[in-house]
Amino acid sequence: MTTYNTIGKSLPRVDARGKVTGETPYSGDLSMKDMLYMKVLFADRPHARIKWIKTGKAEAAPGVVAVYTAQDIPVNEYGLQWQDQPVLCGVGSSKPGTDVVRFVGDQVAAVVAQSEAEAAAAVKLIEVGYEDLPVVTDPVEALKPDSPRVHAEIGDSNVCVHYKIRKGNVEDGFAKADVIVESEYRTPVQEHAYLQPEAGLAYIDDEGRIVIVCGGQWTHEDQHQIAHALNMPNDNIRVIYPAIGGAFGGREDMSVQIVLALAAWKLQRPVRIIWSRRESIIGHGKRHAVVLRAKWGATRDGRVVAIENEIIGDAGAYMYTTNKVLGNSTITSTGPYNIPNVKTDVYGVYTNNVPGAAFRGFGAPQALFMAEMQMDKLAKKLGMDPVEFRLKNALKDGDTMGVGTPSPSPVSVVKCIESAAEKFDWNASLSALHRSAQDGGLVRGKGFAAGFKNIGFSFGYQENCWAKIELHGKGEINEVILHHAGAEVGQGVHTVMTQMAAEAIGVPFEKVRLVTSDTVGMENSGSVSASRMTFMSGNAIRGAADVALRKWKAEERPAVGEFKYLAPHTTQFEPETGHSMPNFAYAWVAQAVEVEVDTETGHVRVVRVVCADDVGQAINPALVQGQVEGAVVQAQGYAIQEDYKTRDGRVLTDQLSTYLIPTIWDIPEKVETVIVEVPDPNGPWGARGLGELPYLPVAPAIAAAIHDATGVWIDEFPFTPERVLRALGKIS
Repeated sequence: MTTYNTIGKSLPRVDARGKVTGETPYSGDLSMKDMLYMKVLFADRPHARIKWIKTGKAEAAPGVVAVYTAQDIPVNEYGLQWQDQPVLCGVGSSKPGTDVVRFVGDQVAAVVAQSEAEAAAAVKLIEVGYEDLPVVTDPVEALKPDSPRVHAEIGDSNVCVHYKIRKGNVEDGFAKADVIVESEYRTPVQEHAYLQPEAGLAYIDDEGRIVIVCGGQWTHEDQHQIAHALNMPNDNIRVIYPAIGGAFGGREDMSVQIVLALAAWKLQRPVRIIWSRRESIIGHGKRHAVVLRAKWGATRDGRVVAIENEIIGDAGAYMYTTNKVLGNSTITSTGPYNIPNVKTDVYGVYTNNVPGAAFRGFGAPQALFMAEMQMDKLAKKLGMDPVEFRLKNALKDGDTMGVGTPSPSPVSVVKCIESAAEKFDWNASLSALHRSAQDGGLVRGKGFAAGFKNIGFSFGYQENCWAKIELHGKGEINEVILHHAGAEVGQGVHTVMTQMAAEAIGVPFEKVRLVTSDTVGMENSGSVSASRMTFMSGNAIRGAADVALRKWKAEERPAVGEFKYLAPHTTQFEPETGHSMPNFAYAWVAQAVEVEVDTETGHVRVVRVVCADDVGQAINPALVQGQVEGAVVQAQGYAIQEDYKTRDGRVLTDQLSTYLIPTIWDIPEKVETVIVEVPDPNGPWGARGLGELPYLPVAPAIAAAIHDATGVWIDEFPFTPERVLRALGKIS
């Protein structure tokens, strides 16, 4: 094994001291002299046409400086994938459809005042004339041709995405199957619940640029969308990220940035906004709720020979990243298994719900819940151990995936399965795990699940990432300055970047200084999402280091190297078959869990989790462990506690007092991390992404453990006490 100077060492986070002491400013901490305050009027209705807006009372209210509506937005549209969302809904825009609100969190007007209290009071004085429109909230119903239309101006149905996989011949495959399992699964919405709600500050800098300081995940894409809506060149907009209080995909799609920039531009004064928790929950995207229908067949000797899937994802009111999320669901819908015959149809459907958005795992948790549940049910029917059954069907190097091509990176799912099973001691006697139901109604069970996920966006997009390195000193390198626009959303990537720069230059970690997350002086890094940033930034840093070191050796002082890394080429789905090479790398995971079920109350408690993740090369093992533990807890919340409820498009669980997330009292007693390192030949020092990987198998592993403990399958989660008791037949 190669020995490195800084790679593979658990060095302290570069941002730790400032964050634990409170010295580091987050978006909600920002302030400037002569600063004004903004509040937004939300539609608070799921589907309606705005006939008129009267702002006179608000404009005359104490402290109010300005009120903005749709007619004030130069180009009233934005969106990460499709520009299908108005910045402000209302009359006066030239673009058709901007007078319609499509979910409760659509923004209608923005008030700027001398104080936050005055802005909040004035918002309530705005009068809006609405004509309510038919509401559609069930994606299965929205799929029907006669369903009410969410976007009458786009296409001829509510279907915004349809992907297909056609591999082999499923009819022949099912004819060979000795056992067939058919099921329908439902996975829920999940709220990101980051610590820092949406907040930001905008002002005009000394160069006359509009500066937006706000949490996000891709500075340059935010810049582009703001510039487009304000009808300005990109260079007129500067985006800076302060410390970001969590993201998990939820900050890929913008929230407050454009209206802040508009106000600062119009008023030539600093303007700040901080959303309340309720505004955050109703006003910004969520994990997609998905309906999954599956028919899988296997032979008596334990080979899965055919699968047929239908996946219906709730896109909500706007596209956000639905096309990419469901593209990932399409790829992962076969699980990490070699299946010769596949027929899959995946639909994204507009509804009047809060938009479905990027969220850690990005479509894979939903698809893998279906796949892993099907694997468990098949194993049960065949009388096979679920780990043995998975090993028999697991992908290996050279096997074709569902999309008809092999993985471009090493396939290590077998090693992950074996590592997790060994650490968990899977073959231990069940008596060591189970407690008698007579012991207060408590029973224990174990479950297993595996998964995989793409690294990077891809689907034909040319992945790229830029870095610049400066070497300062005379006889020796005294300081290394790394410039990189990538965001630190809590995952530790700035520490990892610093380690990689130190390794590439050959200097101690302490000699590297990072300048980051600013569109001025930095080129595009791409988004901090899709588990891509370690892979992409590491390759960009290595390239910039090579350039800088060549100049240093030529005695150029300071020596400055810039490099844009281009990832390997990928391709889009072939429309009728899904045949493609959609990603340049994949990562693999397996997980074993032990749960305790109280059969009297229905409560499920996660006792132990063993998670084996192939990271290629752990740049910082402590950060790997942190990512695993954080992902497991977040996924446990998704699986057991987080019960997001709506009625007719209105969010009922719009506070953290009604939408419950795990606390210190809820987390597993023990989470054990197994770091698997099968180097990726294209990854920096062999590394590949990790951030989403440990999240993927948690829900199906818990479901399998509940079945092991109680004998019942529960095909919909969260596994709340009510749902568990109903499955046990104790309530109707």
